[in-house]
Amino acid sequence: MKFSRTWWGKRFIEALEKFSDSARLGRGRSYANNGKILEYEITKNIITATVKGSINPYFGVYKEPRYHITIEIKTIDKTSWSKAIKYISSKASFVSKLLMNEVPDNIDDAFSNLGLHLLPYNQKDFKTNCSCPDWENPCKHIAGVYYLVASQLDNDPFMLFELRGLAKDELQTELAKSPLGLALSAQLLTKESPLVPTESYYPKIKKFPISQKINLRDFWQGTKRLPSIVEVATPPSLPAILVKKPGDFPAFWQKDNSFIAVMEELYERVKTKNRDIF
Repeated sequence: MKFSRTWWGKRFIEALEKFSDSARLGRGRSYANNGKILEYEITKNIITATVKGSINPYFGVYKEPRYHITIEIKTIDKTSWSKAIKYISSKASFVSKLLMNEVPDNIDDAFSNLGLHLLPYNQKDFKTNCSCPDWENPCKHIAGVYYLVASQLDNDPFMLFELRGLAKDELQTELAKSPLGLALSAQLLTKESPLVPTESYYPKIKKFPISQKINLRDFWQGTKRLPSIVEVATPPSLPAILVKKPGDFPAFWQKDNSFIAVMEELYERVKTKNRDIF
């Protein structure tokens, strides 16, 4: 299983790889893949988890243990958050990306002038603890939780803000202080519409009574002449916004390539397929 498909999810894993043993990382991926992480919860910048350990008679472990894990991400103070959010919400490029559930690849520009980072940068950004007897930190149990968090970041990039200590309701309050930020704040409040079962994929045909007798000549030729010149509609400033809104890797898209890139290629093929027929 590939745990991170977005660049920000991969960046989260890269920060871990900088200061972790590769063998432990491999076992951590195995733990995440095999369902040994029984539960985990994220509250602001604190990640807590319960992980199923392994039986190892060599170390006197004859019963399957449960290990408790705490991961604390270094937070950003409120004053710095206000300055960073003010900069983010003033840039249309940042807001438009975040509206489509994506993290702009230059997001750290909003934090670099303050000497901060939104994404994990080095070992000092992590404070971890596991109840297992392994002396190495991070151990394989902590590494397994890291991989699950990275996969969740793919679908919810706003969790990056929460891991740095800014809850979603506080983020909305800060964003609402500017017009562009207000649009993004409103987007955070929207909820997905629940699926409604239906008896048929095809809508029923409705019949409407005709109030007057129709002249067939008028019906086929029209009572008014059609305009000789038809104005061409200008393309929207952000085409296919409904398709692009979930981002490159929406929840239903399990492939490694970008969903938006696949749809753009499909639309281009459909648009150009019969161009020379007419």
